[in-house]
Amino acid sequence: VQLVESGGGLVQTGGSLRLSCAASGITFSSVAMGWYRQAPGKQRELVAGINSEGTSTSYADSAKGRFTISRDNHQNTMYLQMNNLKTEDTAVYFCNAGRVGISGDYQPRNFWGQGTQVTVQS
Repeated sequence: VQLVESGGGLVQTGGSLRLSCAASGITFSSVAMGWYRQAPGKQRELVAGINSEGTSTSYADSAKGRFTISRDNHQNTMYLQMNNLKTEDTAVYFCNAGRVGISGDYQPRNFWGQGTQVTVQS
């Protein structure tokens, strides 16, 4: 399984970025996917998850209303559109191939990309 993130960079507060995660080595259309992030000195946290069909999404409270997760199963690619970025969004962002639990929560499996750095400066 290979997951490759791209699209990170340096942006001013209030700006936007679109992250991509290209997947190979898996049946992409059969797996749920998620975006995580890890800031320096902090634990990795779930930002957003999406089911295999792309019909159901979930977001961390910090991402609601600003971030949108989506996927293109024909392109084996997942996206994270991030708008109105804040300095606290600064982190390395990782994509993950996982599953959706019975209660609808996103559950990661041990398939991770290498991460892409997002830096938001004021």
